[in-house]
This record gives sequence, structure tokens and C-alpha cells, in this order.
Amino acid sequence: MRRKRLTHAAVAALLLLVGWSAAGTVPASADDSSPAAGAPQASTGLVRAMQQDFGLTKAEAEARLAAEADARAVAPAAERAAGAAYGGSWFDAGSGRLTVALTADAPAAAVRAVRSAGAAVRTVEHTERELDTALARVDRLAAPQGVSSWHVDPAASTVVVNVVESRRTDDDVQRFVTRAREAGPVSVRTVPAAPSTFAAGTVGGDPYYTGNVRCSIGFSVHGGFVTAGHCGGGGAAVRGWDGSHIGTFQGSSFPGNDYAWVSVGSGWWTVPVVLGWGTVPDQLVRGSAEAPVGTSVCRSGSTTRWHCGTVLARNETVNYSQGPVHQMTKTSVCAEPGDSGGSFISGDQAQGVTSGGWGNCSGGGETWFQPVNEILGRYGLTLHTA
Repeated sequence: MRRKRLTHAAVAALLLLVGWSAAGTVPASADDSSPAAGAPQASTGLVRAMQQDFGLTKAEAEARLAAEADARAVAPAAERAAGAAYGGSWFDAGSGRLTVALTADAPAAAVRAVRSAGAAVRTVEHTERELDTALARVDRLAAPQGVSSWHVDPAASTVVVNVVESRRTDDDVQRFVTRAREAGPVSVRTVPAAPSTFAAGTVGGDPYYTGNVRCSIGFSVHGGFVTAGHCGGGGAAVRGWDGSHIGTFQGSSFPGNDYAWVSVGSGWWTVPVVLGWGTVPDQLVRGSAEAPVGTSVCRSGSTTRWHCGTVLARNETVNYSQGPVHQMTKTSVCAEPGDSGGSFISGDQAQGVTSGGWGNCSGGGETWFQPVNEILGRYGLTLHTA
């Protein structure tokens, strides 16, 4: 066991993943052999994964990674500049820029300040505060299993309620939708299947075991690692990939939330690395800046290993059979049982731990993660970074 941990530590010391810097729009077409001007020197494996999963050329992948990093940096300043007129934000892959929603009554000074921060502006009907209020009202409703999830969509300026297609005409689903629409601006969309958690049985993506359940490590923190709450309750013992004792669940919450943290001892230690499983080089973790909607994100897990997709929605309530889980982030990344708890990372920034979803990595699907910053704040933890 120590030998493998030393291997990961050596990887952490040797990896060179340059921090993203210069921004730019994603070109409409580019040559594989000519990186975009000002593009960061990203990991070759990560660029290759972006090419495969998004159908991009090498130069387009590098330009998109640079633009997404710039959007992450712009987002906080743009939100402050928007003030009370702020309606949310998202990354526009077409333009390669962050788009900020502002209500029609936004002062001209706020519009200029948002644009000066580096973001595009779109006029919407509702502020983020109004949408969050409507979301909170929907959260108080008892949802039937035919309702998959609900979240704020800033681009549409509405709360979206997702209904399982085969259940959309059920009486209890229709009653929920009627009551949800009374809560504020609500629209309804259909999805192919209901969500479920991904538990099947400290490096991000590595397997661990509690009882007969296998899950995946999320991110190393000082003193242990974070993972999904449905993988084990407080006080549960944890075994590592080799069957040896790692530590104990020190805190766990599910449903309502889906997060937990495990203390590490017995000769195990933590490193700021997420496994690439040979698809890409192992990735260093350098921070936890939140990726806007529309940006690319990748997941590492012990069943399906490394897969990438896009952030589809933030602050979504997911209606599992065990009960709803709030403030989740939805992605187009696939996952399967055993991937629960594993790492979601955007560039070199930790995003969250795998919770659940629908579909699989053969036919596709959607997966939710619990944002890592909420877990760190809840338990007073410090992310282990390079």
C-alpha cells in the first residue's frame, strides 16, 4: 500500500500542468498543429481528452481551456458589478466568453461595469434572487418519483422542473407541476430516466470500500478526503484499494446533502492528485474555483475511470428515491455504480464529488455532483493543493 501511495506522490511532484492564463475566443476552425495564440500549455492528455469528447481540434481544445479559465476568473467580479440586477451567468462555448444575465432595469453603469469585467450581457426577466426564491418554494414541495430534479436556468430566466418522460402524465406528477408553477417562474422539461446514486458496493478517483459498498475518493483534504455521503454514515470504517484500513467517516449527510469526509491514518496519506487512469496523465489539483455553466468538466471514478462533458446547471435539487438532495450541479458526463464520491475537476480546479445520475457510459446520460466548496465549508476542511 505504501508503495502505491509513494507512486502517486511522485506523480504529484513530477506533473507539470501550467495554470491557465490568457483568454481568447474559441476559433471556428483551426489546424491541429497550430495552437491558438496565447493558449496555455495544458497537459497533452487533457487536451487529447477534450478533442475526443468534444470533437475539437488540438488548437480549439487549448483555446477553450484558456477561455474557460478566464471565465472562472471573470465571474466573481462580473457578479459584483451587476449588483441587484444580476440574473446569473454561464459560459458560452460559441463565443468563448462568460455571459452575465441582467434584468431590464439594470443601471447603465452596472451594464458598463459587467462588460468592463470581460463578460457579455444578456437581458432577462428575473433576477437570480427571484429565481432562487422560487426554487426554495419548490424545494418545500413533496416530489413524486416521476419528478427527476429542478434547478435555476439563468439563460431561460426560469426554474426548470425535469419530469421523467414515461411518467409525465401521472396524476401525482401533474399535481406537483401545478403547485410548482404557483411558486414563481417555472417551466417543465422531460428527461429519459430517473436519477439514482452510483455506489456499487487518497487519490481522486481511487476506489475505497465501506461494508459491501465500493465508492470512489473525491479530493484530498488535510487529514483525509471528501466523498459522497450516501457511501457511508458517520463512524463507518473505510478500506482502501488493497483492503487495508484507511480511516473512518468523520461526517456524512444524505439525503438533503450528499457529502462526507473520511479521516486518513494507518500509514495512508493524501496528495493533491486526481487519477487520469491512463486516459490522461494524473491531474494536479491547484484550487477550487467554481466553473460556470457551459464550461467543460471531467470526472474520475473507480468504475468508468475518466470521462468529460459540460456543466449543464447549478443549484439543482435532485429527487432520489431516498429523498431530495439540494444545491447540486448537473453535468453531461456519464457515470456508473462505483463512481460515487469520485472527483469532478475543471482544468486544475476541483469542482465536486460524484453523487448520482441516469444512464451509463455506453449509451450516455447525465450525472450530478455535490460542489466541493460546500463540503469544505461545512466541515471546516482545507483542500490539499499543489
